[in-house]
Amino acid sequence: MTNRAESDLSGRVACVTGASSGLGRRAALVLAHAGAKVVAVARRADALASLVGEAPGRIAALPWDLADRAAISELARHAADPFGAPDILVHAAGINTREVADDVTPEGWDATLNLNLAVPFFLSQHLVPAMKARGWGRIVNFASLQSYRAFPGGLSYGASKGGVAQLTRAMAEAWSRDGIMVNAIGPGFFRTELTAAVFDDPERAARNAAQTCIGRNGEPEDIDGPLLFLCSDSCGYVTGQVLMVDGGFTAK
Repeated sequence: MTNRAESDLSGRVACVTGASSGLGRRAALVLAHAGAKVVAVARRADALASLVGEAPGRIAALPWDLADRAAISELARHAADPFGAPDILVHAAGINTREVADDVTPEGWDATLNLNLAVPFFLSQHLVPAMKARGWGRIVNFASLQSYRAFPGGLSYGASKGGVAQLTRAMAEAWSRDGIMVNAIGPGFFRTELTAAVFDDPERAARNAAQTCIGRNGEPEDIDGPLLFLCSDSCGYVTGQVLMVDGGFTAK
């Protein structure tokens, strides 16, 4: 039996991207309250400052434009400055341009595939050596309903999130023998900045809720348990999986 309780991440260092809002912000707070020291990465310094204030001494802000792939190696170096090299990495940053297929632009396509798919891999690639040296690491990607379902106006986003599902499997194959478990969370409909357009339409939100097995859309706390499990010692024989936290949306 493990000596570390599932919800106890004391002594761990986590890096969470997209931590300024939505599920990324929730992830940073959940990990901090579970005992981890958290490096919160996002563009908006003011939002990160507010986050730091909610868990003083446990969260450090790292304002950064993740879209600049050329600076990923520099970001990885700075991620180790506040608390040491991260052994937990949560990729919650994402973008959805909501361009319908006929209107997808090269610029929108490149921005979406870069932030949603390329950045999680390359940032992981830079942080994995320290995890290998410890023989322990946890990487959590963010997949989506659109990893498996086609939605209107989601061609490039869906392509990127379908890629995340396969990326998760491939990263697990590459690194799990070194003690690094790589999995993904696939959120259903949660009220965040990214899904504001959905929740601004009450009828659409109600239809989405009816599509689930549970009969409601997600609340922020619904992500807590799955995230803690995937970041903990309890996940030691679970890797390469996409855990859909969607109330059964994809089961119907």
